Amino acid sequence: MSQPTHTRIRMFNTRDTYPNQTLDNDLCQAVRAGNTVYVRGQVGTDFEGRLVGLGDAGAQAAQAMKNVKQLLEEAGSDMSHIVKTTTYLIDPRYREPVYQEVGKWLKGVFPISTGLVVSALGQPQWLMEIDVIAVIPDGWKPDQA
Repeated sequence: MSQPTHTRIRMFNTRDTYPNQTLDNDLCQAVRAGNTVYVRGQVGTDFEGRLVGLGDAGAQAAQAMKNVKQLLEEAGSDMSHIVKTTTYLIDPRYREPVYQEVGKWLKGVFPISTGLVVSALGQPQWLMEIDVIAVIPDGWKPDQA
């Protein structure tokens, strides 16, 4: 097997994360390839699989952005490096609460953004999903706490 050209963050198998579906896919929550970080679509579920904000798109967006922040940090990046977001909503009426929440996390970042309304997401209780791409500046180092 060849050596990967990227770092996989939080690998998992879908048989564990979607027990109500018959799946067997090896995936990860984020990938760092060089200075670019790709974050898988995040929803209102924490990393222990607990849904936050049943029926509340804004609360789900807050949890999704908390996940994004954590994944970027695990990849050696931070929120200021986000260059692209794609947001998926199952109802256009969720646009304001979701974008208001996402906007709090991205104040001063100025990424490009695509928003889509889709018929459904991977689980019926999910109202929104967001994925991001971040580019880490050359020579940037995370703050040492």
